[in-house]
Amino acid sequence: MVPPPKSDPFAADSQREVDAGAVFVLESKGEWWHAGFHLTTAIVGPTILTLPYVFRGLGWGLGFFCLTVMGMVTFYAYYLMSKVLDYCERDGRRHIRFRELAADVLGSGWMFYFVILIQTAINTGVGIGAILLAGECLQIMYSSLSPDGSLKLFQRSTPSDISIWLHYFSVWATVSLLSVPVFMQACQKIAPSRDYSLESSESARVFNAFTSISIIAAIFGNGILPEIQATLAPPATGKMVKGLLMCYTVILVTFYSTAVSGYWVFGNKSNSNILKSLMPDDEPSLAPTWVLGLGVVCVLLQLFAIGLVYSQVAYEIMEKKSADVQQGMFSKRNLLPRIILRTLYMIFCGFMAAMLPFFGDINGVVGAIGFIPLDFVLPMLLYNMTYKPPKSSLTYWLNLSIMVVFTGAGLMGAFSSIRKLVLDAGKFKLFSSDVVD
Repeated sequence: MVPPPKSDPFAADSQREVDAGAVFVLESKGEWWHAGFHLTTAIVGPTILTLPYVFRGLGWGLGFFCLTVMGMVTFYAYYLMSKVLDYCERDGRRHIRFRELAADVLGSGWMFYFVILIQTAINTGVGIGAILLAGECLQIMYSSLSPDGSLKLFQRSTPSDISIWLHYFSVWATVSLLSVPVFMQACQKIAPSRDYSLESSESARVFNAFTSISIIAAIFGNGILPEIQATLAPPATGKMVKGLLMCYTVILVTFYSTAVSGYWVFGNKSNSNILKSLMPDDEPSLAPTWVLGLGVVCVLLQLFAIGLVYSQVAYEIMEKKSADVQQGMFSKRNLLPRIILRTLYMIFCGFMAAMLPFFGDINGVVGAIGFIPLDFVLPMLLYNMTYKPPKSSLTYWLNLSIMVVFTGAGLMGAFSSIRKLVLDAGKFKLFSSDVVD
């Protein structure tokens, strides 16, 4: 038999089915900086505009603590996940999908479908949230330019898609400019009075705290690390670690600057989209139009890239079944189903975003039921099952402790986030132009 050509990264793996989802969506050609850009795009995005709102539910001390600890845990979790993927690849079982990795390591067929379910919830939630945030940002600019205009939020929430090259620019545009509005506001003499008090009710404080923890999980979350590592040219050993270091350097700068400046200026009046706090309902805008415009442009650019990165898993699942790998990516046989399925998916996300305009609440729900299981529990479990550290070792007990703590936090966060979503939804009509703070 003639050996497969070296240029084909999939043909050499005889144990894995080559399908259209792998060939058309998850191409293995990248270097470590590509992984860094993908990771930064997937994590450092406009969702950080929610961080002052997170501090509103936690306060200064607990806010700093949770943000720091969850950042350290996710870096550790992604490092462990990369090591598990490397281990499997050295053993001749290269995995390019989270669901296949989990099913292989844990030896359970139901885990395959569990991960599909969670990833689908994450991707759909991120898609809805991205479109909703884009609509909110467009509303900010429209309200600034035309205060008496009649255009509603749901008329602005339109889905978009763009080439993957966009995120190479959008990452750095967002990193450089995302915090400009809150820093500008910090210098304004007309800053609102600051109140950092929490809810008076103890039960409300507890619910708000767990909702905030769930939002942090969604902000740090990256439920597609195996798919990102699959885009690296083999061997991927070490490349993901460099990519993670690049990503978390950006995180260190952007997360804390946005959280501290936004909460310091607005306190417990912080909105789930801090840009909206710059435009009080009954008062003049607290920032010049050009500053708001600059922030909105950077957010929109990043949202295009985030929508594309997170939709890849949904596209890959659809095209694995609908496309024919034996025919070209842009052949008539494959092109029409791909356009139809991708369009229907984005229409669904746009419809849900227009129907339920609760950006902060959606972030919390996605974090609790999606990102916490995939990013705070499964990586540690997969590592313990793969490398089998001694039960007397620090690694074993550290991983076990993280799994137990965040399983509990995920359950409480799911309850509190869904509770808040239901309460907020009860105050508004479907397709309302009002957005819950």
